[in-house]
Amino acid sequence: MKKFSLKAISVLLVATLMLSISIPAFAVEKDYTIVSPYADVEWGVTNEYKGNLHTHSTFSDANETLVDTILEHYEQGFDFVAMTDHGVTGVAWNKKPYQRLLYSYQHLIGYEQNCFTDEEFMALQNGTYALKSTGEARGRGMVCVTGGNELNALTASKSHVNGIFLPSNFGNTNLGFENGYRYAVNQIDEQGGLSFINHPGDWLDTNEDMNNVYDESKLKYFTEIFMDYDTCLGMEVFNEKNGTTGYDRILWDNLLMKTLPYGRNIIGFSNNDTHERRTVDSSFSVFLMEENNMDTIKETMQSGSFFMITRILRGNDVIGPAEEFDVMDQQLPYPMFNKLTVDGHKVTVNARETDYIQWIANGKVIAKQDVTSADQEIVLDLDKIDGSEDFLYVRAELFGEGGLCASQALVIDDGEVLEYEKDTSPAALWDRFVYIITSTRLVVFAQEIVKAIKDALE
Repeated sequence: MKKFSLKAISVLLVATLMLSISIPAFAVEKDYTIVSPYADVEWGVTNEYKGNLHTHSTFSDANETLVDTILEHYEQGFDFVAMTDHGVTGVAWNKKPYQRLLYSYQHLIGYEQNCFTDEEFMALQNGTYALKSTGEARGRGMVCVTGGNELNALTASKSHVNGIFLPSNFGNTNLGFENGYRYAVNQIDEQGGLSFINHPGDWLDTNEDMNNVYDESKLKYFTEIFMDYDTCLGMEVFNEKNGTTGYDRILWDNLLMKTLPYGRNIIGFSNNDTHERRTVDSSFSVFLMEENNMDTIKETMQSGSFFMITRILRGNDVIGPAEEFDVMDQQLPYPMFNKLTVDGHKVTVNARETDYIQWIANGKVIAKQDVTSADQEIVLDLDKIDGSEDFLYVRAELFGEGGLCASQALVIDDGEVLEYEKDTSPAALWDRFVYIITSTRLVVFAQEIVKAIKDALE
């Protein structure tokens, strides 16, 4: 065997060193996949169904009877509705739900508590019930989603949780707990139902201080609930006229950034929370389903394969709009996605009744694009957006003359999922103890009295 000389070895080492210096060190960019809840939608084939999952009647505190409420939804083209009276679990619309003694005052002030006949209920379900506006059958049935109940009903703090698909005998005598989101979510979970947080901005009192949506202690509180309960699907992003919840879109973004590193998405919901007929056209959802029935509604709630619509929204300088808008009850066609697809790092959208689209990632608007025609394809290429490799999600919002249509979050999955560990430090345990004490009815009612006195003096 031929031996290398010391000189040859030296030359080889120098050459190797020079080679390593002369080759540039390319940084390996983090790759990722965009996970879309609309991945299985057959655009142009899958049907759109307009629905509402948060609805009230005179069986709790609304000004409209169950019959009038359902007929107004039927008249306005809704395809499914869940009755979620406060502490009263919804049943088929031809049966009277549980009648709580508290709501007997409805009779005293002249409001009726009623339900449909068997024949009327059947006609509503198969679409043969005649529309008041035309006198003719609608030709499209409406699904009665049963098992709905807005828990923590009798609370001053309005820590309301929507339960769906609950047993009809559950929750009717439940008083709930002040600030008891976790309590209600746990109750629904134990009964095999699904839940979402109702109008959290009302509880956070964001009308008094918008910055409450950034409160780390409250974000931590909600994050722990979402991490502990898969059956708590998400939160209302839009509620009725968004009067007390105008900044819940921002809260949703903030919570997504807390939970997504642990692999937990938060699904956004939009409901009219109607207590009177005039607000039926305030906020609602459009579900993408092959069929309209209880099973597919449940599956779609879990998958997030739906869009959120609102007719009313206040302005803000974080994610817009620049000025508030209100187009409720103007019979305007709402903006809607005809297509939302993902290819690599690109998201392609086709939309109708839309003036412009804005894209939001990690709580910031990252792009805006005008929509000039119904057949226009709008493409967001994340490879052309600075810092996109650090995004946790991206979502789309359509703005048009008829309001706002928002997509769910499209999750940026880089294959890394942190292990979630609940804070069990002495300080955290003390905070939870204090929270329990300050959430008693005595303390909460005292706070409400002080607040009322303060408002009166001002």
